[in-house]
Amino acid sequence: MSNFIGIRHEDKYKLERRAPLTPKHVARLVKQKKLDIIVQTSDKRIFTDEEYVLAGAKIAKDLKKCSVIFGVKEMPESFFEAQKTYVFFSHVVKGQPYNMPMLRRMMELKCNLIEYEKVVDEQGKRLIFFGRYAGMAGMINSLWSLGLRLKESGFNSNLARLKQAHHYNTLREAKDDISAIGQLIAENGIPHELRPFVIGITGYGNVSQGVQEILGLLPVKEISPEKLVDLHRRKKLPDNLVYKVIFKEEDLFEHVDGEPFDLHDYYANPQSYRSKFEGYLPHLSMLINCIYWDKRYPRLVTKANLKKLFARENPRLTVIGDISCDVDGSVECTVKPTEIDDPVYIYHPETGTITMGHHGDGVLVMAVDILPAELPRDSSDGFADVLVNFVKPIADADFEEHFDDLDLPKPIKKALILHKGELTPDFKYLEEFVK
Repeated sequence: MSNFIGIRHEDKYKLERRAPLTPKHVARLVKQKKLDIIVQTSDKRIFTDEEYVLAGAKIAKDLKKCSVIFGVKEMPESFFEAQKTYVFFSHVVKGQPYNMPMLRRMMELKCNLIEYEKVVDEQGKRLIFFGRYAGMAGMINSLWSLGLRLKESGFNSNLARLKQAHHYNTLREAKDDISAIGQLIAENGIPHELRPFVIGITGYGNVSQGVQEILGLLPVKEISPEKLVDLHRRKKLPDNLVYKVIFKEEDLFEHVDGEPFDLHDYYANPQSYRSKFEGYLPHLSMLINCIYWDKRYPRLVTKANLKKLFARENPRLTVIGDISCDVDGSVECTVKPTEIDDPVYIYHPETGTITMGHHGDGVLVMAVDILPAELPRDSSDGFADVLVNFVKPIADADFEEHFDDLDLPKPIKKALILHKGELTPDFKYLEEFVK
């Protein structure tokens, strides 16, 4: 049972300006739930200290008085204090080696750890997430990147007026800009050399929905993967449409023995499947990658695929927006994550090397790994709309109770990785990684 709830200042990235709870949500917790909230002072957070004070919170340099602390990204080992409860994106559930020292330190201090990523409903769907905003920021950045590359190739594109997502004050500003460009495309068309302009989107979850929300501001027509190849054979096409293709698992992968694709079997036995995406690559102008991936699954795009593609004359693929941003993962040419202030690089398929920026031969890769931070006000607001409902139950919980007796909402209890420094039953598998 907590006396004070803390909101931490984010320090993992220079341009990380999000907050897990906004002043609007703090005011609700203070006035309606009678909670005492301390906000760690910050000179870069998108919401000012003054806004939180007006909402009824206290401002402090540290959170020593707080027994429950909410953050966004990982926290340094030196920040943790014994027997406290921390709620944040810990990025430990895959046994990520770079975060095992942090998890080990929390275990030593007998901390409680609640992981946002594992707050799910009965169907396993995530309840608290930034994914939709990652999709929106990623699509804004990808269109901005496209404008840079088209200008580099000598096309006078209206996309050149776009800005990178974090340069907009609000999501509304970005949407208005893209809507205006969409109107110009509808009126003036797309250069003949770029037609048909096809944007492929892998995945259909929250991230993909955000991508499609932004893309929907342009004159878009959706076609199936089956019709993609035929599209390029047609002699007469509208000159003012952007084509969108959504790829699901059955479109991306096939059984190595030629058996029919089975979604449940694919996730249970991914080693029995291989990518068939190479056949679609020559027909895409842009690829936006939104799929979940880990090393058990086949890659979607390999370096060999790209080398073969770019050996052809005038390959169409111009931009890869890798929103999933798994390094050496589903899109193998994502060889590094990028920073908000240095967001893109050119991958050179012939040599397998990269050049930061948007100049040179090859395909542009946008792989910012904290995309929601580019829309800090909007993404924090959407995130907190859900999180606010769980704050008081977490604050009221007596974490000294035995795990089986903990009075927590079921989604929160399922997301409790550490209880008094011990791995909870669903996360015992992390023991081998911690060791």
